[in-house]
Amino acid sequence: MKIFAVNGSPRKKGNTATVLEHFLEGVRSAGADTELVHLYDLRASGCRSCFACKLRGGASYGHCALKDDLTPVLAALEKADGLVLGSPVYFGNVTGAMRSFQERLCFPYLVYDRRRSTIAPHRLAMACIYTMNVDADTMRQHGYPEALAVMEGYLGRIFSTPSVQYVTDTWQFDDYARYVADRFSEADKRRRREEHFPQDCRQAFVMGQEMVRKPAGAGA
Repeated sequence: MKIFAVNGSPRKKGNTATVLEHFLEGVRSAGADTELVHLYDLRASGCRSCFACKLRGGASYGHCALKDDLTPVLAALEKADGLVLGSPVYFGNVTGAMRSFQERLCFPYLVYDRRRSTIAPHRLAMACIYTMNVDADTMRQHGYPEALAVMEGYLGRIFSTPSVQYVTDTWQFDDYARYVADRFSEADKRRRREEHFPQDCRQAFVMGQEMVRKPAGAGA
């Protein structure tokens, strides 16, 4: 069994990557193999709307025809057992790199028929982890969960309903005094980092274990 993690943050050691690493530790503790992909290492684009994946009888039907650094990643995911997507929230949604990846991952599997069929090779266990600077109340007030749920709905149709984790009120700067960020209290942010972030990491660890122990398609 193999589980992939895709990091949609430009940072390899930031909040998102750290939580993803704990998720993968949970996966490995349950006996599965893992692989971590950093999207910002790849030279790739979003969907180009070429429709080669929809061409009746076409060589790329059901597959993305673009050839770039995402091509081998998408091929590997066709054989994967699970996938966790991790992204910071920028302006109420995932990063541009993550959105581009989601387009390339999902669009080839959506069929333009009356049944709105999907043609993914198999069911894939899914999880989504979002990290953000705002606190939980602000997240809800600004409708982040509803905005993020749109893509989660597509992931559910194509693969399986994703488990979701929100990591809020994150630590952003090594030294807050160097930045114009007066609306935030460095002391409060540090306390949150020390007291609550380990709980977020533990939750991700448990989610990783659960993905292995109850893969996509398993009964209740």
